[in-house]
Amino acid sequence: MTASVTTVASADLADAALIDVVVEKAVAATRLLRHAARDFAPAVFSTSLGAEDMVVTDLIVRGDIDIGIFTLDTGRLPAETYELLAETEKHYGRKFQVIYPRHELVEDYVRQYGINGFYDSVEARKACCNVRKVELLGRALSGNKSWVTGLRAEQAVSRSGLKPLVHDETYDLVKVNPLADWTERDIWAYIRANGLPYNKLHDRHYPSIGCAPCTRAVAAGEDVRAGRWWWESPATKECGLHAKPAFGGTSSQANLGRAEVKAPEGAGRRQLEESKECGLHVVDSRLERKGQP
Repeated sequence: MTASVTTVASADLADAALIDVVVEKAVAATRLLRHAARDFAPAVFSTSLGAEDMVVTDLIVRGDIDIGIFTLDTGRLPAETYELLAETEKHYGRKFQVIYPRHELVEDYVRQYGINGFYDSVEARKACCNVRKVELLGRALSGNKSWVTGLRAEQAVSRSGLKPLVHDETYDLVKVNPLADWTERDIWAYIRANGLPYNKLHDRHYPSIGCAPCTRAVAAGEDVRAGRWWWESPATKECGLHAKPAFGGTSSQANLGRAEVKAPEGAGRRQLEESKECGLHVVDSRLERKGQP
């Protein structure tokens, strides 16, 4: 699946149809987050500070939803990502938990593969991701019952068919994907309408941002993740944080080990007024009128 890059300026807030879609999706996403906080507690959100994660952060914080927020500092992030973390904390007036790699594991990796060994093979690259991301995530998720992400189905081939709620077999918890059906245009419309901080690398054609050595800018029309591990096949472009579930169907919470978790029903147009209570803070008179009977 290929999704072309949408720039910040191209999310047209004068498009009434787009605004309608974003409002409805935000209401549905917030309902899902509240559902996770209530029924799958304790719940945590892992933010990489990408555009999608800024939307999820806003829904959680402004909606006052009881979901913890943490980020992984791999030690090789772009300077712009650290600047965004500081700006985001200032924007919301709170600190977020930062998880760091174990120094002995990083040292072992460098001894075996070299400082930039991840360029040499998929095996070496995944080993680096394991040391700088996956091991950290395991520690951060320990003791929690649900894990909120900013994943979208259209982001990559490996994420096609993404569902809002699934059981993650790797960590044995519920994985919550409130933006599963959002488009790139939806994301930027929400960010612009709400004045959210975002990584300035996005303005320089970096739609997906990871570690600095493994991220490059992309050309117009390229897949949104074309700049991640660009020397590899699209089928291998995952770091190990998000293994694709090997099951489908629906079930109750009691059957989480075997099937997809059933999500609450999506919000209809009659629920648009709820956006004022759920973390959607688009200041636009047209949106307010959508909530009137």
